[in-house]
Amino acid sequence: MSFLKFSHALILTIASTLPLTSHAALDKNEREIVKQVDKNIPQALQEIEQAVNINSGSLNIEGVKKVGALTSEQLKAIGFKVEWLDGSAFNRAGHVLATHESKNPDAIKILMIGHLDTVFAKNDNFTTYKQLDADTASGPGVADMKGGNTIIITALKSLQALNLLENVSIKVLLTGDEESSGRPLSLSKQAIVDAAIWADVALGYENGDNNIKTAMAARRGYTGWTLNVTANAAHSSQIFSESVGYGAIYEASRILNDFREQLATQPNLTFNPGLIVGGTNADYDSANSSATAFGKSNVIAQTVHVAGDLRALSPKQFENAKRSMQLIASNSLNGSKAELIFEDGYPPMALTDGNKKLLELYSDASHDLGFNKVVAANPRNAGAADISFAANHVDMALDGLGLMGSGAHTKNETADLTSLDKNIKKTALLIYRLGKL
Repeated sequence: MSFLKFSHALILTIASTLPLTSHAALDKNEREIVKQVDKNIPQALQEIEQAVNINSGSLNIEGVKKVGALTSEQLKAIGFKVEWLDGSAFNRAGHVLATHESKNPDAIKILMIGHLDTVFAKNDNFTTYKQLDADTASGPGVADMKGGNTIIITALKSLQALNLLENVSIKVLLTGDEESSGRPLSLSKQAIVDAAIWADVALGYENGDNNIKTAMAARRGYTGWTLNVTANAAHSSQIFSESVGYGAIYEASRILNDFREQLATQPNLTFNPGLIVGGTNADYDSANSSATAFGKSNVIAQTVHVAGDLRALSPKQFENAKRSMQLIASNSLNGSKAELIFEDGYPPMALTDGNKKLLELYSDASHDLGFNKVVAANPRNAGAADISFAANHVDMALDGLGLMGSGAHTKNETADLTSLDKNIKKTALLIYRLGKL
């Protein structure tokens, strides 16, 4: 795909001439945007609470659909055409897709990405929104990422109220399986790819590294892996012998340690063995992330299973790491054999010139609003996200624009409510300015 694919696609050239460090005053429309966002903040806070109080763990199909229905009504209220994309083909609830088409054929096309689901199961006891103080709230998914969804919707509501969406076409995609992706990924992520092929710019509303002074101009990709080791079973007195060998546990240990010794110093590359089970008999249930085993201290272990992940910043880094890991696994100790299986995963979002330019535009909006400048976050400080499936199909992408907080994926999850109006205003201003280019 061409780096400048759209008809007015001199955007990057034009953007490079903008007075990014001029500290220029906001124009009349931009001042009105600020006022309109301020009017909408009380309603935004109510909508966050309403969404958080609906349990929508990824596997809670009914709950995800309820949050989808809530956001659908909010998007319909500001004139968007809303569709529910059923997820039964990939064993998840589905996605919300909302579209606003400008009558201007040269209007820039913007994809805004959020997600409806959380990591908290239906029977979890961390279930409700709670205001901790004037600036802080807790609740399942309050920052990751029901607050981010509200930032998207409130920014668009503010622009729509001022009739400032005429020069942009927008798709809002709120996925229902970001925290636990449906399989195959070719089906569960197809909506993201299709919308990205349509779009010129992709904006992601995850909370990134939870630092309002940064945004994600690059994200590492993610893939899971499973290591299966088999070996000769025998009485423990025979271990290390030529006829029996070393057993499955020593072989698995060798492989994991060689991964660490040979690959751990590479920048932005990580690989984590998150579960290991071994013994005379060992069974790993990948669907439920659980395992069982039987073994005795006087019997050489016959079976080991290890489940882990691999994260890298570029496709080349991924492929080199996979090749090295396979070579290590194949160099088996006597009497054992290893199989290393990689899953389909999230692609990396590379740090491109377009992403850097979009970050500059976002930072300039922040600065002109009287807030801090925004710089690129360290990719090591955040996990994988849906925007990675869009990044290779657009000219510019940026993530980490959501509600800041801490403790995501835990019962200590909180949101920094002081970031709400700031990030709504920055998003609204960025969209307005993109529409003027």
